[in-house]
Amino acid sequence: MRAILFLFLNTVLLFSSELKLTQQQADYIAKKVWMNEGAGLDKYLVHWNEGEDFASVGIGHFIWFSEGHTERFREVFPMVLAFMEERNVTMPQWLNANTPLPWNSKAEFYRAKNSNRKTYRELFDFLKRTMPQQAEFMAARLSHALPEILNTIEDRNTQQLIERRFNRMLYHADGNIDEKGLYILLDYTNFKGEGTLESERYNGQGWGLLQVLEHFDEKASDKYKAFADAAKVMLGRRIKNSPPARGEERWRKGWNVRLDTYWK
Repeated sequence: MRAILFLFLNTVLLFSSELKLTQQQADYIAKKVWMNEGAGLDKYLVHWNEGEDFASVGIGHFIWFSEGHTERFREVFPMVLAFMEERNVTMPQWLNANTPLPWNSKAEFYRAKNSNRKTYRELFDFLKRTMPQQAEFMAARLSHALPEILNTIEDRNTQQLIERRFNRMLYHADGNIDEKGLYILLDYTNFKGEGTLESERYNGQGWGLLQVLEHFDEKASDKYKAFADAAKVMLGRRIKNSPPARGEERWRKGWNVRLDTYWK
């Protein structure tokens, strides 16, 4: 885990100057992402979703595993904490980048939450006061996303196509950062990942940022809608390929509502 976090943080240092957020941008993105993930409600800031074997915490519902748990999905919250540590953000004494989720089951988690136990309360307070820093982490993760994606592609022409489409979303024609495009790329990467992990695929087909960019119509007049349309196709494919026992069809409507915030 520490090696992965070290690689992440080093990559962030190489690319973060390009995507460093102003305070206004961090506040804006934090609110937008938090509305998507938790409807802006405190009760969802530390949460355990139905049908999942892990907790989802913070404005980005960052995945966090209990000790010894393994899962196909990327565990992101330790990356958030490592980012915070690098910036000397004050955290509860018991919490650091190597801390596993303190609760071993959903039932145990809800007992702690419903009784407002100290560990839960301290975690909630930490997440509540660091919303802008969590948004800054997501921008740093996005800075890491493009080189990570390009590193998985052998064909140079395909690399150039993906980089061009990424930049089409991120920048205006005059070369200035497109804040809406930044929000879309940042939100989707947090929402469904970079698309580079072999484990985050069903039947060999992924649904992350890489796959959306592969299917993105860069000639469309409305690039925001084009991205949302490509994402809907990728998530529809995910649902089709998913194990029936997971019941992922129940998430389609909510996912599409989120994607529609990208262009409506």
